[in-house]
Amino acid sequence: QVQLVESGGGLVQPGGSLRLSCAASGSIFSVNAMGWFRQAPGKQRELVATVTSGGSTNYVDSVKGRFTISRDNAKNTVYLQMNSLKPEDTAVYYCNADLFTSAYVRLRYWGQGTQVTVSS
Repeated sequence: QVQLVESGGGLVQPGGSLRLSCAASGSIFSVNAMGWFRQAPGKQRELVATVTSGGSTNYVDSVKGRFTISRDNAKNTVYLQMNSLKPEDTAVYYCNADLFTSAYVRLRYWGQGTQVTVSS
């Protein structure tokens, strides 16, 4: 069993910052990549940022220059530093992990989601 536990969401004013954390634990053989998705009311879930175990990163255009994804491979933890937050960033943010649970079994797991609200 693998669990992804998220933390760091909350209510902030426009222009503020938050840092989300996601720690994976359980029967993990290795981690291929971890990332963050978000889903705003009335919208489809979208990919926000990803980072591979090798350090390659990708971001959706709307957050480039404002968000930074990073990881601690030894701790199987991924972070999302969110700066200059805008009301349109308001969403439930979900952590995702692309894992091997053994040498041959590759699976994807989701965190429980954490609410980020940007409002004055």
